[in-house]
Amino acid sequence: MSKDKKDFLEVEINPQVEGGVYINQALIVHNMKEFIFDLGLALPEGKIRVQSRLITNPIDAKAIMLALRDNIAKYEEKFGEIKLPVQPAPHKGSSQVH
Repeated sequence: MSKDKKDFLEVEINPQVEGGVYINQALIVHNMKEFIFDLGLALPEGKIRVQSRLITNPIDAKAIMLALRDNIAKYEEKFGEIKLPVQPAPHKGSSQVH
């Protein structure tokens, strides 16, 4: 079966967000109904300035994780392994990604 236009979603990016924001830290917390991703920028004074907050349900959070895992695998296949630096301790009650 060949793929045609009906197999893909059309993506429209809001002009206010199309430039994106740079982040190098992610703090993730959850409760029974939702996951909260605080995406931020590490500042020299040892603080993190949250640039964007994403809130989603557990099903979509897992779908995002699987899509990210797939993209990282493809990236590493093409460019080599991504090596992580030693991570500082996470903030209380959250998981710090980086």
